[in-house]
Amino acid sequence: MQVLITDGIDRTAVEMLRTAHQVAVRELDPKALLAAIPDYEALIVRSRTKVTKDVLSRGARLKVVGRAGVGVDNIDVDEATKRKIVVVNAPTASTVSVAELAIGHMISLLRHLPEADRTVKAGKWEKGKLEGRELFGKTLGLLGSGRIGAEVAKRAQAFGMPVIAYDPYLPAATAGQTGIRLVEKDELFQNADVLSIHAALTPETRGLIGAAELAKMRRSAILVNCARGEIVQEAALADALRAGTISGAAIDVFEKEPPAGSPLLGAPNIVFTPHLGASTVEGQARAGAIVADQVAKVLAGKHPDFVVNPAVYG
Repeated sequence: MQVLITDGIDRTAVEMLRTAHQVAVRELDPKALLAAIPDYEALIVRSRTKVTKDVLSRGARLKVVGRAGVGVDNIDVDEATKRKIVVVNAPTASTVSVAELAIGHMISLLRHLPEADRTVKAGKWEKGKLEGRELFGKTLGLLGSGRIGAEVAKRAQAFGMPVIAYDPYLPAATAGQTGIRLVEKDELFQNADVLSIHAALTPETRGLIGAAELAKMRRSAILVNCARGEIVQEAALADALRAGTISGAAIDVFEKEPPAGSPLLGAPNIVFTPHLGASTVEGQARAGAIVADQVAKVLAGKHPDFVVNPAVYG
């Protein structure tokens, strides 16, 4: 069968698919994708390609859309379900990669690492101005504690951090097994020294953190977002940083990417990365291998392990 890969995945995964299928790796703009998609039974994307209703309607032969990563907000899953097109992803691929980045951001903020690097390179030696703080003894608050949140908690506990979480979908018994104490949302904001976001983007979480939530936080607290930019209201966070409502933030994801014109770009005490959460050699290799396996299973008439829209099998 014909497989189209538009965003590039690990070469080993491509070769695995080529053992049984004709595979084209092509970076296409939206217009070119609409023209090409009628020829393919499978489409594999990352975050760049938007699999819209128009794309799905033109894909008369499409059986499966694979997302080489976790989030599927760039895929019209409802439309795919209506058309009996299976959507699969790789939910476990970037777990460690994102967890490690979140911990890295916490250390960068508390120890002023970006500023220290800049000043030394500028010929300065501002040791007295760069006194930092330790993770040890600080309370980590998780907004969402699925696979990634649990891995962040494990690493934070190794630093001596007690961990609390607000996650209405996490059973208390499961949280207890990992040493996480579940709390209500207000308690999370009030008691976290480090607030790390690991929730999925849903109608309930979109814009969830705004001025009211930030006002409940400790002035010494920091916020880390390696999940989805739309969960945090950027203007409210920029205002909170300028006012000293919280002491700092680290942002890997934005409401709009690239974040041209974002109010966060001019805010103080903030560290940025360009959506690097899943961008490790190991993470990308896992994502490619998992999504290739899932797509191959669908094309072979088998049931995949990571189905985003199980209703297609109903």
